[in-house]
Amino acid sequence: MEPSNLHEVLRSVYEEMMPMCADMAAVAKGVAGLGALFYVALKVWQSLSRAEPVDLFPMLRPFAIGICIMFFSTLVLGGLNGVMSPIVQGSHSMLENQVLDMNELQQKKDLLEREAMLRNPEMAYLISNEEFDKKLEELGWSPSDLVTMSGMYIEREMFAIKKDIRDGFREFLEILFQAAALVIDTIRTFFLIVLSILGPIAFAISVWDGFQTTLSQWLTRYISVYLWLPVADIFSAILAKIQTLILERDIEMLADPTFIPDTSNTVYIIYMVIGIIGYFTVPTVTGWVIQAGGAGNFMRNVNQTATKSGNVAGAAVGSATGNISGRLLK
Repeated sequence: MEPSNLHEVLRSVYEEMMPMCADMAAVAKGVAGLGALFYVALKVWQSLSRAEPVDLFPMLRPFAIGICIMFFSTLVLGGLNGVMSPIVQGSHSMLENQVLDMNELQQKKDLLEREAMLRNPEMAYLISNEEFDKKLEELGWSPSDLVTMSGMYIEREMFAIKKDIRDGFREFLEILFQAAALVIDTIRTFFLIVLSILGPIAFAISVWDGFQTTLSQWLTRYISVYLWLPVADIFSAILAKIQTLILERDIEMLADPTFIPDTSNTVYIIYMVIGIIGYFTVPTVTGWVIQAGGAGNFMRNVNQTATKSGNVAGAAVGSATGNISGRLLK
């Protein structure tokens, strides 16, 4: 199954779990009703004891919260999701445009890179069967030619093995990159489902005197977690834009007939490692937009795990492409 389909599955899970809010709303009505009774009685008693007129405006708060609990799925969740959905759609369209441009440039670069390698006599026979056969035909059957022929076969096999190792390592990093995005989306979906199902209880508890901040905390946490996906899409779009600029520069260099390309893909691998680490900073960045608490210890552990994973991946990149990239990522 494609990663995009898995994201669709997570969204379907969220939508199918929403009817459970009605079960919690029935319990929340009783809690909110009892809280409203004590709340109104306390306000009335305070006004009577001080010989002051009863202020009716603060007493409307429990009734407003009660209406939100009664129509929680449509009024609260529907309203919040309706406001936040355009942000998700806008960031996702931004990402799709960047990825589309990057894929087109990558195909163009691969074609130019192959043409540049075919222009190089020292590398043409390594990637082209026709060039390899032509070079074999130029050789004779003397002992020196047989040694040269054996060396050509060995060099060709070593080039193929190195290419397979490079491609396998790149695919491994791409899997980790997609897994990091799925981890963030899965945790986001889990948090949203929990906040949505237990939202009526949070609203009911906020009716009680002394727990008024529960309502504002629930709202800030829900909005903050909801923004994880747009922030992740913006981060992916930034990475895609950087890779697009790198591809454009490589294409300009490959247009030079005298340029010999480097097939190590070091820069691409480095940015894949940066992307894997960067995905786990999404909750922190979102916290700068909407200040919310409640998941600090968990996300601190996630960030520490991401840092350790980045060190391991950086060491692997250093061993595969040179110690320079490994040192940069420490």
